[in-house]
Amino acid sequence: MKRGKKYVEAAKNVDRTVQYETADAISIVKKNAVAKFDETIEAHIRTGCDGRHAEQQIRGAVVLPHGTGKSVRVLVFAKGAKADEATAAGAEFVGGEELIPKIQNEGWFDFDVVVATPDMMGVVGRLGRVLGPKGLMPNPKAGTVTMDVTKAVQDIKAGKIEYRLDKTNIIHVPIGKASFTEEQLADNFQTLMDAINKAKPSSLKGQYLKSITLAPTMGPGVKVSTAKFV
Repeated sequence: MKRGKKYVEAAKNVDRTVQYETADAISIVKKNAVAKFDETIEAHIRTGCDGRHAEQQIRGAVVLPHGTGKSVRVLVFAKGAKADEATAAGAEFVGGEELIPKIQNEGWFDFDVVVATPDMMGVVGRLGRVLGPKGLMPNPKAGTVTMDVTKAVQDIKAGKIEYRLDKTNIIHVPIGKASFTEEQLADNFQTLMDAINKAKPSSLKGQYLKSITLAPTMGPGVKVSTAKFV
């Protein structure tokens, strides 16, 4: 794969044989975010889990202390008082049954996160085939199936992110923007790692965290030492 000039230059700042301390890794990643837009800094965490076993699936959510730097559009499936609550909490879209054809047939996806009250999951379940592959299906573990829609919407707006294993047992999550200070990125990263450590499956034998890499949207990845997180 041919890399652009900026990527090649940035890659010179990274020693691929080294696992950097968190502060050094963040500093390098920030320096390497040289695109014309405010790049997202992502963490890629390779685990020793086997997601094919239900008890080794990792899925959850955590509120990053400094948010993600991205404004998030929330859709809430609720009715009656809960719908009013969702609107008051700042959800961009609130509705029920009438939204199904709009999403299913018209391909409407002007939202980033979906929240639902438990009584609406029968309705939302009909959208499983469309929302599932996009990672938008509400889930109790992620706190997106709840009666407390006010807290759910406020947490999401405050910078709540979901983490889960992909098919290769890696977790990919944003920890902020390149414009964040190193301290803000370090706080967010530490909060994420604390949550992921807590989520370690009890049935797992062997190494839990195999490797951690931080990378800006357009730049090379920087390996982070796993020692302090083990």
